[in-house]
Amino acid sequence: MNNLAHTLLAGDDELLQLGGLMGDFVHGQPDPAMPERLIAGIRLHRAIDVYTDSHPEVAAARALLPPPYRRYAGILLDMWFDHLLARDFERWSGRGLEPYSAGVRDLLRRHESSLPAGLQRFRLYMEAHALPAGYARREEMAAALEGISHRLSRANPVGQALPVLAELSVPLHGHFEAFFPQLQGFASEWIEANTSLSPPGRGLG
Repeated sequence: MNNLAHTLLAGDDELLQLGGLMGDFVHGQPDPAMPERLIAGIRLHRAIDVYTDSHPEVAAARALLPPPYRRYAGILLDMWFDHLLARDFERWSGRGLEPYSAGVRDLLRRHESSLPAGLQRFRLYMEAHALPAGYARREEMAAALEGISHRLSRANPVGQALPVLAELSVPLHGHFEAFFPQLQGFASEWIEANTSLSPPGRGLG
């Protein structure tokens, strides 16, 4: 899952949300000097990734992608599932997409000094493209996939994947609809089992 999903799945706790956003930019063991709930947010991000990668609905969605795109299915499905989530965000969250997205950017802005360097750079990209709400628009998805393609270390088809994903939109949507409620349940159970820590901070509105 991508940053919109990771933030939403972290619930209403600001440090869990921040950890969810940091998860792709922190490698190895988190700094033990970090607040406990921030570390928990990073670990939640990782647990969500493991759950997603092993889920049968995701495996079925991955199998739909033709070569050579299937090799990059993890990236492509993370992005496309965030697109589907953004497109129907109010139903999944009970919140408006644009205000929520603005809250995500504000969260990163307020904690900028604590962000890993890669996330500091990505925050600027989010500001310029009004992300994560922008993922609801296919033209923004095209730009994001092109950017990811350029950042990968070898030649790849990620930048040309949008037409392939769009062609598969109906079956991919079906797998997402079956998968995401289960992922929400998993994240809620993980938080309940792993965050009996300091009191939660305020979350996004």
